[in-house]
Amino acid sequence: MIELRHLRYFLAVAEQGHITRAAARLGIQQPPLSQQIRALEAEVGVPLLTRHPRGVDLTEAGKAFLAEARAALEQVERAVEAARRSARGEQGRLAIGYTSSTAFHPLIPAVVRAFRQAAPAVALELEESSTGELIEALRRERLDAAFVRTPVGDTAGLVIAPLLRERMLVVLPAQHPLAQRPATALALAELAEETFILYRRPTGPGLYDAIIAACHAAGFAPHIGQEAPRLLSTLSLVSAGLGVSIIPQSISRLDTEGLAYRALADAPQLLAPLHLAYRAAAVSGPVARLLEQVRQMVREGTL
Repeated sequence: MIELRHLRYFLAVAEQGHITRAAARLGIQQPPLSQQIRALEAEVGVPLLTRHPRGVDLTEAGKAFLAEARAALEQVERAVEAARRSARGEQGRLAIGYTSSTAFHPLIPAVVRAFRQAAPAVALELEESSTGELIEALRRERLDAAFVRTPVGDTAGLVIAPLLRERMLVVLPAQHPLAQRPATALALAELAEETFILYRRPTGPGLYDAIIAACHAAGFAPHIGQEAPRLLSTLSLVSAGLGVSIIPQSISRLDTEGLAYRALADAPQLLAPLHLAYRAAAVSGPVARLLEQVRQMVREGTL
């Protein structure tokens, strides 16, 4: 069987035109090299070299073999480098999911931008969906990582890494009486008589349940007028005057007409977590690079 070392030995002999000089270049003794070249010729079945007292020449068969041997070695080197680049997360594919409630947090675009700059050869795919759908896509290996608030469903085999928690804000129609007051924080109990518009529970159960629990702790059960399928829909309904809502602070980055945002004065427990979910057995290549990028940005606060 022809091995890669046989090709490298033959290439050295062909380029040096002399077995002794080729042996010195390879760092081996001349007799073993001669034996390996003869074994290669026996495997090929034809002479590859014409031997002279002062060196060797390639036969016509040897010239043909040299071209293919050189190409084969170059292909192997490319394969090795491709494997190393993939292991370093510099090439391959990376599919990232995110929920609509995480899409506007500055961490997400910052991570995607930094990853694209650091690994331009990686095919990057982004997908927005509900938390449950993202978790299922991870389990089915359709996604490699996902930014979620609170995981739901079967998370067996997944790592749910906490990244940060952000404050929640009240969003009101701009003409609402509470929005006409000076921009001071509101007590949650001031919303007891309001109609709430919430992000649909099956889509974002973590935020939904946290808001309901905070309202109960403030002494009232919120009247829920509508449940919107997306956070942008929630804002649109609030802007139309159909109710109020409580949203993660990062959503207030949207410059949406007809809305007013107010902090909450008495709900320190009402925080929106942000997690990065990924398969425990798939931390290599682009995924490993993404994890390191996210951890560094969270650690340094470079958002």
